[in-house]
Amino acid sequence: MRLHRLDITAFGPFGGSQTVDFDELSSAGLFLLHGPTGAGKTSVLDAVCYALYGSVPGVRQSGQGLTLRSDHAAPATRTEVRLELTVAGRRLELTRQPPWARPKKRGTGSTLDKAQSWLREYDATAGDWKDLSRSHQEIGEEITQLLGMSREQFCQVVLLPQGEFARFLRSDAEARGKLLGRLFDTHRFAEVEKRLAERRRVTEAQVRQGDAELLADAHRMQQAAGDAMELPDLAPGEPGLAAEVLGAAAVARSTAREQLTIAHSLLTAAESARAAADRELAEVRELARLQQRFAQARERAALLEERADGYRQAQARMERARKAEAVAPALELREAAETEHREAARAETRARDLLPETFAGAGAAGLTAAARRAAEELGGLESARRAEQRLTELGVERAELDRQERADEDVRQEAEAWLAGWDTNRAELRTRIESAQEAANRAEQLAVRRDPAERRLRAARQRDQFAGDTEDAQRRVLALAERAVEARAHWLDLKEQRLNGIAAELAAHLTDGEPCAVCGASEHPAPARKSTGHVDRAVEEQAFTAHQQAEEQRTEAERRLGLVREALAAATAEAGDTPTDQLADEVAELERLYEQARRDASWLHPATEELRQAEQEHDRRTNVQQQAALRAASRTALRDTLDRERALLEEELAQTRGTADSVAARAAQLERQAVLLTDAADAARVAEDTAQRLKDADARLADAAFRAGFETPQAAADALLDDTAHRELQRRLDAWQSEEAAVRAVLAEADTAAAAQQPPADPDAAERAASAAERRTRDAASARDAAARRCTELDRLSARSAAGARQLAPLREEYDRVARLAALTAGTSADNERRMRLESYVLAARLEQVAAAATVRLQRMSSGRYTLVHSDDRAGRGRSGLGLHVVDAWTGRERDTATLSGGETFFASLALALGLADVVTDEAGGVRLDTLFIDEGFGSLDEQTLDEVLDVLDSLRERDRSVGIVSHVADLRRRIHAQLEVVKGRAGSAVRQRGQ
Repeated sequence: MRLHRLDITAFGPFGGSQTVDFDELSSAGLFLLHGPTGAGKTSVLDAVCYALYGSVPGVRQSGQGLTLRSDHAAPATRTEVRLELTVAGRRLELTRQPPWARPKKRGTGSTLDKAQSWLREYDATAGDWKDLSRSHQEIGEEITQLLGMSREQFCQVVLLPQGEFARFLRSDAEARGKLLGRLFDTHRFAEVEKRLAERRRVTEAQVRQGDAELLADAHRMQQAAGDAMELPDLAPGEPGLAAEVLGAAAVARSTAREQLTIAHSLLTAAESARAAADRELAEVRELARLQQRFAQARERAALLEERADGYRQAQARMERARKAEAVAPALELREAAETEHREAARAETRARDLLPETFAGAGAAGLTAAARRAAEELGGLESARRAEQRLTELGVERAELDRQERADEDVRQEAEAWLAGWDTNRAELRTRIESAQEAANRAEQLAVRRDPAERRLRAARQRDQFAGDTEDAQRRVLALAERAVEARAHWLDLKEQRLNGIAAELAAHLTDGEPCAVCGASEHPAPARKSTGHVDRAVEEQAFTAHQQAEEQRTEAERRLGLVREALAAATAEAGDTPTDQLADEVAELERLYEQARRDASWLHPATEELRQAEQEHDRRTNVQQQAALRAASRTALRDTLDRERALLEEELAQTRGTADSVAARAAQLERQAVLLTDAADAARVAEDTAQRLKDADARLADAAFRAGFETPQAAADALLDDTAHRELQRRLDAWQSEEAAVRAVLAEADTAAAAQQPPADPDAAERAASAAERRTRDAASARDAAARRCTELDRLSARSAAGARQLAPLREEYDRVARLAALTAGTSADNERRMRLESYVLAARLEQVAAAATVRLQRMSSGRYTLVHSDDRAGRGRSGLGLHVVDAWTGRERDTATLSGGETFFASLALALGLADVVTDEAGGVRLDTLFIDEGFGSLDEQTLDEVLDVLDSLRERDRSVGIVSHVADLRRRIHAQLEVVKGRAGSAVRQRGQ
């Protein structure tokens, strides 16, 4: 990689534009970068780093790049860094602009422009630059791939910070490991250590969990077996636990089976005793039942003897009722005949009351003859009734003709009045149609002008709205940017606090007897304690999450700001610069004229329709007038015909009605008289028939009572029983007979009589004996069931324990294997003699390469006195692998690099930095680094050593390298002719470049 040109504008202390020609400086091999303190020497190197990676080293990168802008820059000048370089045979140009809060073009305040990046490549064939990308991410990936180094590696290899390498020489193994780990990217080896340690913890937890499950099953088996099982005195994770549990389970199962056999024998004996007691109880209960049955039969026989008289009376009453049942049909017939006769007599009386007094003494035959005469007279009135109905219809038709005449007269007069104003109405309608047509044409012209005006008004309103939204979005972006900076600073503070107290956090996980994850010791005499306000991992992760959220919110706010700006530009292009109020007035005036024209034009269709309807109405009324005249002529002839027919009918009806008001009234009188006479005749005949049937029923009833043995029909009626009384009396007789037969049957039973001769039975004593036998049987059955459940449970738990032990065996083997590997890579295994971690082992190899490369230059700088060597000896109780010693050829002794003097430390660290640059370059794929920078430390050298150091640096030119020295030493300005001076002033810093 070779730098050619650097252009800086409004960056850091540089308020204006500055240019550095590295080709001119590099032609001398060595060049000096100097200037007073605070002038901006480091800012030149920061600009190179920012152009390549989009950020600057260390804490100088904050505020999303907003702090990179020079405070001396003019408000309208944008910060920009442009770097031209050659890498991997390609000539590239990188341009970067950090975010910029520029003044608004309209109004007051500022607006935030996003960061911009450009990557171009020089095409030698075409002789021009071609664009490659404007994406931050793509440019970053391209540069990282070409250089083969991250920003941190670039700062260590190209921008050699001597102070840091001096600390590297004096630091312990842990500090050296951190620096080398960043440079050589060995975190993957540390990740292997973590993965193995995590795998060991997981498998150990799984083994412990499996052993805990075995012990849990063992406790369950002990509960099921009682005192027949003893648990092994082993903890989860200890070897041999599974075998001990399975052995104890086998002993418990054997003991449980013996107890089951004994319990089964006891249950058989108890069941035999219970069967004998049950048989004895059944015999005693049967004897007690028979004795009680005989005693109850004797008591029932005595009670029947006491009730014998009542039984004989009930038998006599039942006999009389049976005789009266022969007379019952005659009684029912006589009662029915009497009821029928009374109803017929009442009906005859009601019918005669409705007749005139002239028919009071007439019989059934006279009434029938009178009814026949009335019906014959009614038949002669039918033709007169039809004539009277026709007379009524003639009156209706005559009235209808009068109504039609009046209606036609009204229609004719209305038509004449309407037709009189027809010409005036038609002229007015045609005038309205012409006016509405003119308004419609005017509305179309206004609509063409209104739509563009409305679009401009909407765009103007959006323009005003987006202008306000842009200001709000800018304020929000600035606020979120400040919040993101604060969140990042808070997270870094917490992270630093946690790293300061990480020893206490690690000590919290120490367990006596377990190896320490850091030093590997199994004894922990003085573990660190957490101080007040200790920051743990959760607090740090919470702060980091808040930092990420703040960054996401800031990015989202910037995205929204860009969208609002685009919308503002589109709205401004549409609306122009015309004020919104003026556009609104123009649109309102056009809208008012358009609405007025629309209202006037809206009458076109109604007026046209109204004219069409008026013409139709003119034709209809003319036709109606003509039709009314024709109907009037026909009605005159019809009216004369109706009058002649009416006179003839009235003369005929006057002769037929007589004294009645009408033929219909006369017919109604005759119809009613005929009906009443017919009903009265029928009622008289029914009354005569029922009287004869009643007389016949009385004679049959007297004869039936005499034949049944009763003196009178009333005596037979009194002897009758209704159904309820008959069923009750029969039930009493049947119950007495059934009871008598049952008592005789019981007293005649041989076994019942024999039982009565024996002593009284005692069923209570027999029941107590049977209950005792049942209780003993239940106890024996419960003991047998408990023993069977114990055997089943022990078999189930033993099988599950055996299966668990088989499943746990491969896991235990895996745990043993992983634990050995984890201990070996962590440096805590006895097989790891130097207690060196895997990452330390890899870094030790890298450090050995760096020491060898640095020794080549250190021997020249020290005139062959000093040599850097790598040491893997342990320091105290710590681990080995990252030791660095210097061999003094004058004394022949090897000593620690911390014993070097200030000047010796400088050129040793310089040699180490150059050696590290060579190793990292080879590690990055052999990318050639043609430009290097060395920062400070030359003031600690004497004149001879300074010459030797400069000779070494000057020898780098043999490899076509150029080295820039950043220093305040005045003697260097005399020795090195190619110089880049940074001069500071009140208006900002500036650079001055001197030739060879």
